[in-house]
Order: sequence, then structure tokens, then C-alpha cells
Amino acid sequence: MIKLSPKLSQKFSYALLYIATLLAIVPVITIIFIIVKNGISAISLEFLTSMPKNGMREGGILPAILGTFSIVLCAITIILPVGVCAAIYLNEYAKDNFLTKIIKLSIVNLAGIPSVVYGLFGLGIFVMFFKLGVSIIAGALTLSIMELPVVITTARGALNSVPYSFREASWSLGVSRWQTIRHVVLPNALPGILTGTILTVARISGETAPILFTAAAFYVPHLPHSIFDQVMAMPYHLYIISTQIPNMPKNIIYGTALVLLMVVLTMSCIAMIARIYFKKRRKW
Repeated sequence: MIKLSPKLSQKFSYALLYIATLLAIVPVITIIFIIVKNGISAISLEFLTSMPKNGMREGGILPAILGTFSIVLCAITIILPVGVCAAIYLNEYAKDNFLTKIIKLSIVNLAGIPSVVYGLFGLGIFVMFFKLGVSIIAGALTLSIMELPVVITTARGALNSVPYSFREASWSLGVSRWQTIRHVVLPNALPGILTGTILTVARISGETAPILFTAAAFYVPHLPHSIFDQVMAMPYHLYIISTQIPNMPKNIIYGTALVLLMVVLTMSCIAMIARIYFKKRRKW
């Protein structure tokens, strides 16, 4: 057996890590290049601000853009308070007993369920049982349940990152547990919670299966007026024009994909910038 010197072994390990990094990055860059190359010609002010025409072969994708943002905004409004409150309870109040372990295990298991299962669940519960119909609120509730485990896990990680000595110092001054959480723990955990929330927005912006059953429509000739309206959404719209419409111009398909990709990448970049900004402002 050949025994490498520590220096050579370190160089060999670095080389393997570098190759692994390239293998992860190259496919992503290739996908982005193909989408940009084929879709950039379709991007224009009219494409972003007008209604689809001629069986979606012409015009723009304004209803799909607004529909996506409506669903995502409604979902985040539901997810954020519920997820953060659940994380606060599990991290700051709950005792380490059998019930708490079951709850934590359930959260982990829920995070691994396929999105199409959540879509069918939303169809059965929100669309049929509660009679919300195929609407923005039904899709938002479905996405909320799907992403809740991720938000809870992210928020718990942010709360755990706050040193325990901060809590002890606050309690020693006679401050109650809730006041400590509100004025000491949450402000310091906010950067992590905010970053996780933005990444959640990026993820649910590209989800297709949950909204396929609960919110999205093939074509809606008007913009949404309330949360009980059915809407078009970019992921589902992209699926439709890619698979269901014959003789669809290639640049419109890739242009829609490019807009969706830019939304997701923008959210991811905002999360990265926010993380760096708040990390620099930390004093501990």
C-alpha cells in the first residue's frame, strides 16, 4: 500500500474537492447559459406587462407573474408567524420529553414528503372539504404546510445560534422569559430567520405540483381580484406551454423559464447579501 506524505495527501484532497465543486457548478452554469441564450430574445417590456394572445403563442406573461407573486405573498404571510412561533416554543419553552421528540421527528418527516402529495392533500382538504375552490388561498395554504417544516427548522437554528449567556444575563436582571425572547433573542436571531424566509420564497416560487391541484389555471383572461380567485402561475404556465401547446415558439418557452429563473436567483442573491450584511453587523 502506497503511503502519501502529509503534504501530498493534502494536495490530493484539495484536488478532489476542487473537482467535486466543478462537477456541481458546471451543470448549473450550463443550464443558465442555455436558458439565457434561447430566451433572452423574448424578454421585453411587452412580454412582462401584457396578457397572453393567440393561444399563448404571442403576448406576455403578466397574469402568470402576478399570480405567482400573489400565491407566494399569501403563503409567506401564513408561514412566517406560524413557523417562527412554533420554533420559539420548541426552542425556548418545550421540555425535552417524549411529546417534543415526536413533534420534532414529525417536522423532519414532513420536510421529506414529495410536493405532489402536498398538492393532493391541499386538493382534498382546502379545495373540496373547506370548499375554498381552486384559488390563491387554497394554493397558499398548501404551500404553507409544505414549507412549514423548513421555516421551523431554519428559525430554530437561528434561535439556537444566539448564545445562552444572553438569556442568562437578561434573566439575572429580573426580565421575564417572554421579554427576553422578544427583546434579546429574536433581534439577534432575525438575520437567520430572514435569510431562511427569503430562501423559502425562492423555493415556493418554482413549485408546480402543489399549485397544479389547488391554485393554477390553464388560462385566466383577467388579473386576480381577491384571494379566492383562480390564477395563472409561472411554473404551471411554463409546463403548459412546453408540453400542451403545439407549435409554441421556442423563445417564449425559454423566455418564461428565464423570468422564473431570474425570480428564484434574485431571491437567493438577496438572501446571500442579507446574510453577509447581518453577519458583519454582529458584535458576537
